Amino acid sequence: NILTVCFLVGYSAVALNHVIDFKEKKQEIIKPISPSDLFPSLPIVQGTSKRIKVLTRLTLVVSDPSHCNLLRSTSANIRLYDIIAVFPKTEKLFHIACTTLDVDLVCINVTEKLPFYFRRPPVNMAIDRGIYFELLYTPAIKDSTMRRYTISNAISLMQICKGKVSSPSENKPLELRGPYDVANLGLLFGLSESEAKAAVSTNCRATMLHGETRKTACGVVYTVKKPRKVEEEETAVPACKKAKTQA
Repeated sequence: NILTVCFLVGYSAVALNHVIDFKEKKQEIIKPISPSDLFPSLPIVQGTSKRIKVLTRLTLVVSDPSHCNLLRSTSANIRLYDIIAVFPKTEKLFHIACTTLDVDLVCINVTEKLPFYFRRPPVNMAIDRGIYFELLYTPAIKDSTMRRYTISNAISLMQICKGKVSSPSENKPLELRGPYDVANLGLLFGLSESEAKAAVSTNCRATMLHGETRKTACGVVYTVKKPRKVEEEETAVPACKKAKTQA
């Protein structure tokens, strides 16, 4: 049902999120389930001939520095996930996640009064390392008190991270919003129009590429079509056509 809703509202890629909270007992990082085992036939993205892309994601909720040792170790199961996210609960763990951990996303809980302030040095270091920040927008839709905390905390983060955020995955079809709706929410968080659009498009793509780089221990190269200038288009027109146009 969730995949069908994502297809209908305009998403071209989704992530199956496996969350591990180390506060709970008997938490193990298992191998990710192959999307082909869950979805024998994936829907085609509207307006294209490509099928929707399904990724695997691991989110680790850490509340103690010892929990970070698992990410530093070379776990075979961790490397199988396309995206690795960490949810730090304290300022010290937030600093560790931004500066040393090999992850793709740092999740921020903006639904309550934060126990610490966002500081510029670790945030800038995370941006330099290609790490993005993720804000959960669902609480802002459901409750007015959470909406107030979400907007306030999001604005304080945006002033530091310069719009280097992405939109999160959801687990309920009724709470899912389309890309344009999420971009409009970004305007409330203090993002510009271009930054809000990037949060649901290019930033998400950059996170996927960062995950590919982490898994392959090398780099990922992709091409972008460069728009031609008006002068170049005019010089490309044959002289005979120019004469006819001027006549």
